[in-house]
Amino acid sequence: MTGSAKRPLPRPMSRPEPLRPEGAALPAPSAGPDEQAVRPGLPLDTGKLLAARLHAVKVRPYLADALFALHVVEDRSVPTMAVDTHWRCYVSPGFVARTPVEELAGVWVHEVSHLLRDHHGRGERYAREHEDHGPDRGGESESRPDERWGRLRRNIAADFEINDDIYGDGLPLPAGAVLPSLLGLPDGLLMEEYLRTASMSGLSPDLAWLDCGSGADGANRPWELGPGGAHGLSTHQCDAVRFRVAEGIRGRPGSAPAGWRRWADEAFHPPQPWRQLLGAAVRSAAGAPGAGEDHTYRRPSRRSAGLPGVVLPSLRRTPPRVCVVIDTSGSVSDAELGSALLEVAEISRAVGGRRDLVSVISCDVAARIAVPLCRAESIELVGGGGTDLRSGFARAIRSNPRPEVIVALTDGQTPWPAARPPCRTVIGLFPRPSCAVNEEDYVPDVPPSWARVVTIC
Repeated sequence: MTGSAKRPLPRPMSRPEPLRPEGAALPAPSAGPDEQAVRPGLPLDTGKLLAARLHAVKVRPYLADALFALHVVEDRSVPTMAVDTHWRCYVSPGFVARTPVEELAGVWVHEVSHLLRDHHGRGERYAREHEDHGPDRGGESESRPDERWGRLRRNIAADFEINDDIYGDGLPLPAGAVLPSLLGLPDGLLMEEYLRTASMSGLSPDLAWLDCGSGADGANRPWELGPGGAHGLSTHQCDAVRFRVAEGIRGRPGSAPAGWRRWADEAFHPPQPWRQLLGAAVRSAAGAPGAGEDHTYRRPSRRSAGLPGVVLPSLRRTPPRVCVVIDTSGSVSDAELGSALLEVAEISRAVGGRRDLVSVISCDVAARIAVPLCRAESIELVGGGGTDLRSGFARAIRSNPRPEVIVALTDGQTPWPAARPPCRTVIGLFPRPSCAVNEEDYVPDVPPSWARVVTIC
Protein backbone atom coordinates (compact mmCIF):
# COMPACT_ATOMS: atom_id res chain seq x y z
CA MET A 1 0.00 0.00 0.00
CA THR A 2 2.83 2.43 0.64
CA GLY A 3 5.14 4.01 -1.86
CA SER A 4 8.34 3.61 0.17
CA ALA A 5 9.65 0.99 -2.24
CA LYS A 6 8.98 3.18 -5.23
CA ARG A 7 11.72 5.74 -4.56
CA PRO A 8 14.48 6.42 -2.04
CA LEU A 9 13.38 8.31 1.04
CA PRO A 10 14.38 12.00 0.98
CA ARG A 11 16.63 13.49 3.58
CA PRO A 12 14.58 14.41 6.66
CA MET A 13 13.79 18.11 6.79
CA SER A 14 14.41 20.25 9.81
CA ARG A 15 11.61 22.22 11.38
CA PRO A 16 10.64 25.06 8.98
CA GLU A 17 11.93 28.50 9.87
CA PRO A 18 9.36 31.04 10.99
CA LEU A 19 7.36 32.38 8.05
CA ARG A 20 7.21 36.05 8.96
CA PRO A 21 7.09 38.65 6.22
CA GLU A 22 9.37 41.59 6.72
CA GLY A 23 7.82 44.10 9.09
CA ALA A 24 4.98 41.86 10.29
CA ALA A 25 4.32 41.83 14.02
CA LEU A 26 3.71 38.38 15.43
CA PRO A 27 2.84 37.31 18.97
CA ALA A 28 5.00 35.02 20.99
CA PRO A 29 5.30 31.57 19.39
CA SER A 30 2.64 29.13 20.49
CA ALA A 31 3.37 25.50 21.06
CA GLY A 32 2.62 23.33 18.05
CA PRO A 33 2.48 19.53 17.95
CA ASP A 34 5.47 17.64 19.22
CA GLU A 35 8.23 16.85 16.80
CA GLN A 36 8.54 13.25 15.73
CA ALA A 37 9.07 11.75 19.15
CA VAL A 38 10.04 8.41 17.73
CA ARG A 39 13.26 6.85 16.62
CA PRO A 40 14.20 7.77 13.04
CA GLY A 41 13.96 4.24 11.63
CA LEU A 42 10.41 3.49 12.87
CA PRO A 43 8.41 1.92 10.04
CA LEU A 44 4.99 3.16 9.02
CA ASP A 45 2.18 1.43 10.94
CA THR A 46 0.11 0.68 7.84
CA GLY A 47 -2.49 -1.32 9.78
CA LYS A 48 -3.23 1.60 12.09
CA LEU A 49 -3.35 4.04 9.19
CA LEU A 50 -5.78 1.92 7.17
CA ALA A 51 -7.90 1.24 10.25
CA ALA A 52 -8.23 5.02 10.61
CA ARG A 53 -9.36 5.27 7.00
CA LEU A 54 -11.98 2.57 7.58
CA HIS A 55 -13.23 4.51 10.60
CA ALA A 56 -13.46 7.64 8.44
CA VAL A 57 -15.50 5.71 5.85
CA LYS A 58 -17.78 4.41 8.58
CA VAL A 59 -18.61 7.84 10.01
CA ARG A 60 -18.52 9.69 6.65
CA PRO A 61 -19.78 7.11 4.11
CA TYR A 62 -20.49 9.74 1.46
CA LEU A 63 -16.71 10.33 1.21
CA ALA A 64 -15.82 6.66 0.73
CA ASP A 65 -14.98 6.92 -2.99
CA ALA A 66 -12.61 9.80 -2.36
CA LEU A 67 -10.93 8.22 0.68
CA PHE A 68 -10.23 4.98 -1.15
CA ALA A 69 -8.92 6.89 -4.19
CA LEU A 70 -5.96 8.26 -2.18
CA HIS A 71 -2.66 6.40 -2.61
CA VAL A 72 -0.45 6.30 0.50
CA VAL A 73 3.21 7.35 0.22
CA GLU A 74 5.45 7.01 3.28
CA ASP A 75 7.65 10.08 3.70
CA ARG A 76 9.53 11.11 6.83
CA SER A 77 10.01 14.70 5.64
CA VAL A 78 6.26 15.40 5.85
CA PRO A 79 5.29 17.06 9.16
CA THR A 80 2.02 15.11 9.52
CA MET A 81 -0.09 14.07 6.50
CA ALA A 82 -0.36 15.89 3.20
CA VAL A 83 -1.80 15.44 -0.28
CA ASP A 84 -0.65 16.51 -3.71
CA THR A 85 -2.77 17.50 -6.68
CA HIS A 86 -2.60 13.95 -8.06
CA TRP A 87 -4.36 12.41 -5.04
CA ARG A 88 -1.30 10.92 -3.34
CA CYS A 89 -1.35 11.05 0.45
CA TYR A 90 2.10 11.53 2.04
CA VAL A 91 2.29 10.20 5.59
CA SER A 92 4.84 10.64 8.37
CA PRO A 93 5.44 7.36 10.31
CA GLY A 94 6.07 9.33 13.48
CA PHE A 95 2.78 11.18 13.19
CA VAL A 96 0.87 7.93 12.70
CA ALA A 97 2.61 6.36 15.71
CA ARG A 98 1.67 9.13 18.14
CA THR A 99 -1.87 9.91 16.90
CA PRO A 100 -4.98 7.97 18.05
CA VAL A 101 -6.97 6.14 15.38
CA GLU A 102 -10.03 8.38 15.72
CA GLU A 103 -7.93 11.53 15.25
CA LEU A 104 -6.16 9.94 12.28
CA ALA A 105 -9.58 9.36 10.74
CA GLY A 106 -10.26 13.07 11.08
CA VAL A 107 -6.98 13.87 9.32
CA TRP A 108 -7.94 11.52 6.47
CA VAL A 109 -11.20 13.42 6.01
CA HIS A 110 -9.42 16.77 6.32
CA GLU A 111 -6.87 15.96 3.61
CA VAL A 112 -9.37 14.51 1.14
CA SER A 113 -11.59 17.56 1.69
CA HIS A 114 -8.81 19.77 0.29
CA LEU A 115 -8.88 17.78 -2.94
CA LEU A 116 -12.65 17.51 -3.24
CA ARG A 117 -13.08 21.24 -2.76
CA ASP A 118 -10.37 22.01 -5.33
CA HIS A 119 -8.30 24.09 -2.93
CA HIS A 120 -5.24 23.65 -5.13
CA GLY A 121 -6.95 25.14 -8.20
CA ARG A 122 -8.60 27.88 -6.18
CA GLY A 123 -5.31 28.65 -4.40
CA GLU A 124 -3.52 29.02 -7.72
CA ARG A 125 -6.17 31.39 -9.04
CA TYR A 126 -6.10 33.49 -5.87
CA ALA A 127 -2.29 33.73 -5.98
CA ARG A 128 -2.33 34.87 -9.61
CA GLU A 129 -5.02 37.49 -9.00
CA HIS A 130 -4.08 38.89 -5.59
CA GLU A 131 -0.41 38.19 -4.89
CA ASP A 132 2.78 39.47 -6.47
CA HIS A 133 3.75 35.97 -7.52
CA GLY A 134 1.95 32.84 -8.60
CA PRO A 135 2.27 29.49 -6.86
CA ASP A 136 5.63 27.92 -7.54
CA ARG A 137 5.43 24.92 -9.85
CA GLY A 138 8.91 23.56 -9.37
CA GLY A 139 9.15 23.03 -5.63
CA GLU A 140 11.54 25.97 -5.06
CA SER A 141 9.22 28.14 -2.99
CA GLU A 142 10.64 26.84 0.28
CA SER A 143 13.69 29.06 -0.29
CA ARG A 144 11.73 32.32 -0.68
CA PRO A 145 10.18 33.57 2.58
CA ASP A 146 7.55 35.77 0.90
CA GLU A 147 6.25 32.87 -1.18
CA ARG A 148 6.38 30.54 1.80
CA TRP A 149 4.29 33.05 3.74
CA GLY A 150 1.74 33.28 0.92
CA ARG A 151 1.56 29.49 0.73
CA LEU A 152 1.02 29.24 4.48
CA ARG A 153 -1.77 31.84 4.37
CA ARG A 154 -3.59 29.94 1.62
CA ASN A 155 -3.13 26.64 3.43
CA ILE A 156 -4.50 27.97 6.71
CA ALA A 157 -7.43 29.73 4.98
CA ALA A 158 -8.30 26.41 3.32
CA ASP A 159 -8.06 24.73 6.74
CA PHE A 160 -10.47 27.32 8.16
CA GLU A 161 -12.98 26.47 5.43
CA ILE A 162 -12.75 22.75 6.22
CA ASN A 163 -12.29 22.53 9.98
CA ASP A 164 -15.35 24.54 11.00
CA ASP A 165 -17.82 21.87 9.88
CA ILE A 166 -16.26 18.44 9.26
CA TYR A 167 -15.61 17.34 12.84
CA GLY A 168 -17.96 15.87 15.42
CA ASP A 169 -20.25 12.85 15.04
CA GLY A 170 -17.45 10.31 15.36
CA LEU A 171 -14.55 12.51 14.22
CA PRO A 172 -12.79 14.26 17.13
CA LEU A 173 -10.94 17.46 16.37
CA PRO A 174 -7.26 16.54 15.91
CA ALA A 175 -4.72 18.15 18.20
CA GLY A 176 -3.42 21.42 16.79
CA ALA A 177 -6.19 21.83 14.17
CA VAL A 178 -6.82 25.51 13.41
CA LEU A 179 -10.30 27.06 13.47
CA PRO A 180 -11.52 30.48 12.23
CA SER A 181 -11.93 31.53 15.86
CA LEU A 182 -8.12 31.57 16.09
CA LEU A 183 -8.27 34.98 14.37
CA GLY A 184 -11.74 35.94 15.59
CA LEU A 185 -13.31 35.09 12.22
CA PRO A 186 -16.80 33.66 11.67
CA ASP A 187 -17.44 30.08 10.60
CA GLY A 188 -18.89 29.08 7.27
CA LEU A 189 -16.80 31.23 4.91
CA LEU A 190 -14.84 30.10 1.87
CA MET A 191 -11.07 30.07 1.62
CA GLU A 192 -11.07 33.18 -0.59
CA GLU A 193 -13.27 35.06 1.87
CA TYR A 194 -10.93 34.28 4.75
CA LEU A 195 -7.96 35.47 2.68
CA ARG A 196 -9.71 38.72 1.76
CA THR A 197 -11.11 39.53 5.22
CA ALA A 198 -8.04 38.75 7.35
CA SER A 199 -4.40 39.70 6.87
CA MET A 200 -3.33 36.73 9.02
CA SER A 201 -0.28 38.75 10.06
CA GLY A 202 -1.03 37.72 13.64
CA LEU A 203 -0.38 34.04 13.00
CA SER A 204 2.30 32.41 15.08
CA PRO A 205 5.36 31.23 13.14
CA ASP A 206 5.04 27.87 14.91
CA LEU A 207 2.08 27.16 12.63
CA ALA A 208 4.56 26.48 9.81
CA TRP A 209 4.14 22.76 10.54
CA LEU A 210 0.61 23.02 9.08
CA ASP A 211 1.60 21.79 5.64
CA CYS A 212 -1.10 19.90 3.76
CA GLY A 213 0.86 19.80 0.50
CA SER A 214 0.09 21.17 -2.94
CA GLY A 215 -3.41 19.72 -2.70
CA ALA A 216 -4.26 22.54 -0.26
CA ASP A 217 -2.84 25.59 -2.05
CA GLY A 218 -1.44 24.61 -5.47
CA ALA A 219 2.26 25.14 -4.62
CA ASN A 220 4.44 22.07 -5.20
CA ARG A 221 6.62 20.73 -2.39
CA PRO A 222 10.15 19.30 -2.74
CA TRP A 223 9.04 15.93 -1.37
CA GLU A 224 6.17 15.41 -3.83
CA LEU A 225 6.45 12.92 -6.68
CA GLY A 226 5.03 15.30 -9.25
CA PRO A 227 2.93 14.57 -12.34
CA GLY A 228 5.31 11.86 -13.58
CA GLY A 229 5.38 9.91 -10.31
CA ALA A 230 3.73 6.57 -9.71
CA HIS A 231 0.10 6.07 -8.70
CA GLY A 232 -1.06 9.60 -9.50
CA LEU A 233 -4.55 10.30 -10.84
CA SER A 234 -5.11 12.16 -14.08
CA THR A 235 -7.36 15.22 -14.27
CA HIS A 236 -10.20 13.13 -15.70
CA GLN A 237 -9.83 10.51 -12.96
CA CYS A 238 -9.90 13.24 -10.27
CA ASP A 239 -13.07 14.69 -11.78
CA ALA A 240 -14.61 11.21 -11.87
CA VAL A 241 -13.98 10.78 -8.13
CA ARG A 242 -15.52 14.18 -7.36
CA PHE A 243 -18.51 13.35 -9.54
CA ARG A 244 -19.17 10.04 -7.75
CA VAL A 245 -18.94 11.72 -4.34
CA ALA A 246 -21.23 14.57 -5.42
CA GLU A 247 -23.79 12.17 -6.89
CA GLY A 248 -23.72 10.08 -3.70
CA ILE A 249 -24.42 13.14 -1.57
CA ARG A 250 -27.20 14.35 -3.87
CA GLY A 251 -28.75 10.88 -3.96
CA ARG A 252 -28.96 10.70 -0.16
CA PRO A 253 -29.38 14.34 0.90
CA GLY A 254 -30.04 13.55 4.55
CA SER A 255 -26.70 11.80 5.11
CA ALA A 256 -24.40 14.83 4.70
CA PRO A 257 -24.26 18.21 6.45
CA ALA A 258 -25.40 21.37 4.72
CA GLY A 259 -21.87 22.40 3.70
CA TRP A 260 -21.28 19.19 1.77
CA ARG A 261 -24.74 19.35 0.21
CA ARG A 262 -24.00 22.85 -1.09
CA TRP A 263 -20.70 21.61 -2.48
CA ALA A 264 -22.41 18.68 -4.24
CA ASP A 265 -24.99 20.99 -5.79
CA GLU A 266 -22.33 23.35 -7.16
CA ALA A 267 -19.44 20.99 -7.91
CA PHE A 268 -20.52 20.16 -11.47
CA HIS A 269 -23.35 22.67 -11.81
CA PRO A 270 -21.74 26.03 -11.03
CA PRO A 271 -24.23 28.89 -10.93
CA GLN A 272 -24.36 30.80 -14.18
CA PRO A 273 -24.03 34.58 -14.15
CA TRP A 274 -27.59 34.62 -15.45
CA ARG A 275 -28.16 38.31 -14.91
CA GLN A 276 -25.15 39.19 -17.07
CA LEU A 277 -26.18 36.55 -19.60
CA LEU A 278 -29.71 37.92 -19.81
CA GLY A 279 -28.48 41.47 -20.22
CA ALA A 280 -26.00 40.33 -22.87
CA ALA A 281 -28.76 38.46 -24.70
CA VAL A 282 -30.96 41.56 -24.76
CA ARG A 283 -28.08 43.76 -25.94
CA SER A 284 -27.19 41.20 -28.60
CA ALA A 285 -30.78 41.15 -29.85
CA ALA A 286 -30.91 44.94 -29.76
CA GLY A 287 -27.67 45.22 -31.68
CA ALA A 288 -28.73 42.91 -34.48
CA PRO A 289 -28.90 44.34 -38.02
CA GLY A 290 -32.11 46.24 -38.53
CA ALA A 291 -32.95 46.59 -34.85
CA GLY A 292 -33.62 50.15 -33.83
CA GLU A 293 -32.26 51.63 -37.08
CA ASP A 294 -33.60 54.81 -38.68
CA HIS A 295 -32.41 57.57 -41.03
CA THR A 296 -31.70 61.13 -39.97
CA TYR A 297 -30.61 64.33 -41.72
CA ARG A 298 -29.05 65.71 -38.55
CA ARG A 299 -25.76 64.13 -39.58
CA PRO A 300 -25.11 63.84 -43.31
CA SER A 301 -24.07 60.52 -44.71
CA ARG A 302 -20.43 60.03 -45.64
CA ARG A 303 -21.61 59.06 -49.10
CA SER A 304 -22.73 62.66 -49.68
CA ALA A 305 -19.15 63.54 -50.56
CA GLY A 306 -19.51 61.55 -53.78
CA LEU A 307 -22.67 63.42 -54.80
CA PRO A 308 -22.01 67.19 -54.81
CA GLY A 309 -25.14 69.18 -54.06
CA VAL A 310 -27.04 66.20 -52.71
CA VAL A 311 -27.56 65.67 -48.98
CA LEU A 312 -28.05 62.05 -48.02
CA PRO A 313 -29.37 60.97 -44.60
CA SER A 314 -27.19 58.89 -42.31
CA LEU A 315 -28.24 55.76 -40.48
CA ARG A 316 -28.92 56.21 -36.77
CA ARG A 317 -29.21 53.44 -34.25
CA THR A 318 -31.67 54.08 -31.42
CA PRO A 319 -32.31 51.93 -28.34
CA PRO A 320 -34.83 49.18 -29.15
CA ARG A 321 -38.29 48.81 -27.72
CA VAL A 322 -38.50 45.80 -25.42
CA CYS A 323 -41.66 44.04 -24.30
CA VAL A 324 -41.28 41.74 -21.26
CA VAL A 325 -43.83 38.90 -20.95
CA ILE A 326 -43.88 37.58 -17.37
CA ASP A 327 -45.38 34.16 -16.62
CA THR A 328 -47.78 34.68 -13.68
CA SER A 329 -49.29 31.20 -13.67
CA GLY A 330 -49.73 29.20 -10.48
CA SER A 331 -46.55 27.18 -11.14
CA VAL A 332 -44.35 30.27 -10.75
CA SER A 333 -43.47 31.07 -7.15
CA ASP A 334 -43.59 34.48 -5.50
CA ALA A 335 -39.79 34.46 -5.23
CA GLU A 336 -39.49 33.88 -8.97
CA LEU A 337 -41.93 36.71 -9.68
CA GLY A 338 -39.74 38.92 -7.52
CA SER A 339 -36.72 37.86 -9.57
CA ALA A 340 -38.67 38.67 -12.73
CA LEU A 341 -39.22 42.24 -11.55
CA LEU A 342 -35.50 42.55 -10.82
CA GLU A 343 -34.81 41.40 -14.37
CA VAL A 344 -37.15 44.06 -15.71
CA ALA A 345 -34.98 46.67 -14.00
CA GLU A 346 -31.84 45.07 -15.47
CA ILE A 347 -33.42 45.07 -18.93
CA SER A 348 -34.17 48.77 -18.65
CA ARG A 349 -30.49 49.37 -17.88
CA ALA A 350 -29.49 47.17 -20.85
CA VAL A 351 -31.30 49.58 -23.19
CA GLY A 352 -29.61 52.65 -21.75
CA GLY A 353 -32.07 53.40 -18.94
CA ARG A 354 -34.88 54.35 -21.34
CA ARG A 355 -37.87 53.18 -19.31
CA ASP A 356 -40.23 54.55 -21.91
CA LEU A 357 -38.95 51.86 -24.27
CA VAL A 358 -39.79 48.96 -21.92
CA SER A 359 -43.31 47.57 -21.38
CA VAL A 360 -44.48 44.60 -19.28
CA ILE A 361 -47.25 42.05 -19.91
CA SER A 362 -48.33 39.64 -17.16
CA CYS A 363 -49.71 36.43 -18.62
CA ASP A 364 -51.07 33.07 -17.45
CA VAL A 365 -53.67 31.77 -19.93
CA ALA A 366 -54.69 35.29 -20.86
CA ALA A 367 -52.52 38.30 -21.55
CA ARG A 368 -53.11 41.47 -19.59
CA ILE A 369 -52.53 44.96 -20.91
CA ALA A 370 -49.02 46.12 -21.71
CA VAL A 371 -47.91 48.30 -18.82
CA PRO A 372 -45.25 50.95 -19.53
CA LEU A 373 -42.32 50.73 -17.16
CA CYS A 374 -42.14 53.50 -14.59
CA ARG A 375 -40.62 51.62 -11.66
CA ALA A 376 -40.24 47.86 -11.65
CA GLU A 377 -41.40 47.55 -8.04
CA SER A 378 -44.69 49.31 -8.82
CA ILE A 379 -45.80 46.83 -11.49
CA GLU A 380 -48.82 44.74 -10.51
CA LEU A 381 -48.49 41.15 -11.76
CA VAL A 382 -51.92 39.56 -12.28
CA GLY A 383 -52.53 35.86 -12.81
CA GLY A 384 -52.31 32.57 -10.97
CA GLY A 385 -54.13 30.18 -13.29
CA GLY A 386 -52.84 27.92 -16.01
CA THR A 387 -50.01 28.68 -18.41
CA ASP A 388 -50.20 29.66 -22.08
CA LEU A 389 -47.71 32.31 -23.11
CA ARG A 390 -48.92 32.28 -26.71
CA SER A 391 -51.48 34.94 -25.80
CA GLY A 392 -48.70 37.00 -24.23
CA PHE A 393 -46.61 36.80 -27.40
CA ALA A 394 -49.65 37.74 -29.52
CA ARG A 395 -50.40 40.73 -27.25
CA ALA A 396 -46.77 41.90 -27.47
CA ILE A 397 -46.76 41.70 -31.28
CA ARG A 398 -50.02 43.73 -31.46
CA SER A 399 -48.51 46.50 -29.36
CA ASN A 400 -48.20 49.89 -31.03
CA PRO A 401 -45.41 50.62 -31.63
CA ARG A 402 -44.25 47.03 -32.10
CA PRO A 403 -41.27 45.98 -29.96
CA GLU A 404 -37.93 45.04 -31.51
CA VAL A 405 -37.21 42.55 -28.71
CA ILE A 406 -39.55 40.28 -26.71
CA VAL A 407 -38.26 38.89 -23.41
CA ALA A 408 -40.30 36.05 -21.83
CA LEU A 409 -39.63 35.19 -18.17
CA THR A 410 -41.20 31.79 -17.46
CA ASP A 411 -40.74 28.34 -15.96
CA GLY A 412 -41.10 26.86 -19.45
CA GLN A 413 -44.24 24.83 -18.70
CA THR A 414 -46.23 26.42 -21.50
CA PRO A 415 -47.09 25.95 -25.17
CA TRP A 416 -44.99 28.13 -27.45
CA PRO A 417 -46.01 30.06 -30.57
CA ALA A 418 -46.03 27.89 -33.69
CA ALA A 419 -44.42 30.62 -35.80
CA ARG A 420 -41.38 32.71 -35.05
CA PRO A 421 -42.30 36.25 -33.93
CA PRO A 422 -41.27 39.07 -36.30
CA CYS A 423 -38.68 40.32 -33.78
CA ARG A 424 -35.81 39.06 -31.65
CA THR A 425 -36.83 36.81 -28.73
CA VAL A 426 -35.03 36.08 -25.46
CA ILE A 427 -36.38 33.54 -22.93
CA GLY A 428 -35.36 33.72 -19.28
CA LEU A 429 -36.08 30.25 -17.94
CA PHE A 430 -36.72 29.45 -14.28
CA PRO A 431 -35.28 25.93 -13.80
CA ARG A 432 -37.56 23.01 -13.00
CA PRO A 433 -36.62 19.40 -12.07
CA SER A 434 -37.41 16.83 -14.71
CA CYS A 435 -40.53 14.74 -13.97
CA ALA A 436 -40.97 11.11 -14.89
CA VAL A 437 -44.08 10.60 -17.06
CA ASN A 438 -45.41 7.11 -17.81
CA GLU A 439 -47.02 8.03 -21.12
CA GLU A 440 -44.71 6.88 -23.90
CA ASP A 441 -45.98 9.50 -26.37
CA TYR A 442 -45.48 12.40 -23.94
CA VAL A 443 -43.15 15.06 -25.33
CA PRO A 444 -42.38 17.90 -22.90
CA ASP A 445 -42.57 21.44 -24.20
CA VAL A 446 -39.12 22.95 -24.67
CA PRO A 447 -38.18 26.50 -25.60
CA PRO A 448 -38.23 27.00 -29.38
CA SER A 449 -34.98 26.96 -31.33
CA TRP A 450 -35.55 30.49 -32.66
CA ALA A 451 -35.22 32.02 -29.16
CA ARG A 452 -32.12 32.80 -27.13
CA VAL A 453 -32.53 30.88 -23.84
CA VAL A 454 -30.89 31.91 -20.56
CA THR A 455 -31.37 29.83 -17.41
CA ILE A 456 -32.16 31.97 -14.35
CA CYS A 457 -30.53 30.12 -11.43
